[in-house]
Amino acid sequence: MKAARIHSFGPPDVVVVEDVPMPSPGPGEVLVRVMAAGVAPWDAIIREGKSKVSPQPPLTLGSDFSGVVDKVGPGVTDFAPADEVYGVTNPQFCGAQAEFAVATADMVARKPQSLNHVEAASAPVIAVTAWQMLFQYAQAIHGQTVMVVGAAGNVGAYAVQMAVDAGIHVVAIARLDDEGLLRSLGARSIVDSSKPAFELDLPQVDAILDTVGGTTFQRCLAALKPGGKLVTSVFTQPLPAEAVFFYAQVTAARLRTITALFEARRITARVGSVLPLSEARQAQDMIAGAPHKPGKIVLEIGQSQQSRPAQGSLGDTIHPATQAVAIRPEQNGPRNWAIPWSN
Repeated sequence: MKAARIHSFGPPDVVVVEDVPMPSPGPGEVLVRVMAAGVAPWDAIIREGKSKVSPQPPLTLGSDFSGVVDKVGPGVTDFAPADEVYGVTNPQFCGAQAEFAVATADMVARKPQSLNHVEAASAPVIAVTAWQMLFQYAQAIHGQTVMVVGAAGNVGAYAVQMAVDAGIHVVAIARLDDEGLLRSLGARSIVDSSKPAFELDLPQVDAILDTVGGTTFQRCLAALKPGGKLVTSVFTQPLPAEAVFFYAQVTAARLRTITALFEARRITARVGSVLPLSEARQAQDMIAGAPHKPGKIVLEIGQSQQSRPAQGSLGDTIHPATQAVAIRPEQNGPRNWAIPWSN
């Protein structure tokens, strides 16, 4: 089978697509025929050798995926061959960018029927991150006001949708040219982060969800009410003592919650550039800053009727040769996504 691999740590050009033996599921695992796999900043952290938990090379990149169960390992009772599933491969966040992947069964759930495989592969980590930020750590409830810093980014867009759906008022911090996207997600209060002294016009909020870090995050802190919740997925210094810094813990239970939101059309997937597995190195170039369409980068690997774009997707799936959009740091990029298991 084909897989996107690295044999040494380094820049995007260390990525090769090569033949490797078919893996087998062990106890508590499933073997999945991968239809699509997400590409994300943490893939670059692993590729660069800055992860504390990933194995040493050679290794297969990728964590998010959507596909079809091929085999189940001993002890797995929740899934059977031919089940369509999505999720994350394992706690090491590797192994998904291949024609077949082994996944820990309790990090996988049945794929939302309303999503195609490309859309489903784009969602697991970023959607769970947004859900944990908003409901688990900020504990936001109906009627409160929450500020989302980097609201037009991959995690931020999910946080905006989930907050609006829950009856939470959103103050979206983003660039002015993202206003159309944010209004389509339901945001009504949008603040241009490129405006000088934008922080002087910020309302007081019950919680701040930070997906950007840096000076933009620091300029927003004065808007937090006394006793408010401050949650960040980006490690930044100095980090206020009251801030909660975390990284996503993708579980089957949380994925089922995300699935219910998709099936009820309460949130919508946002797919960016879509490439074949053979162009996995180009996808890493995009993570490193090469032009690409805003939204989650996805490798389309298998062939299925489900791979066609589904109605209602945010961001048309395109090949980067058709259209290229310059990436902005607050939308993506490994330098803005530091996680506890990185060096």
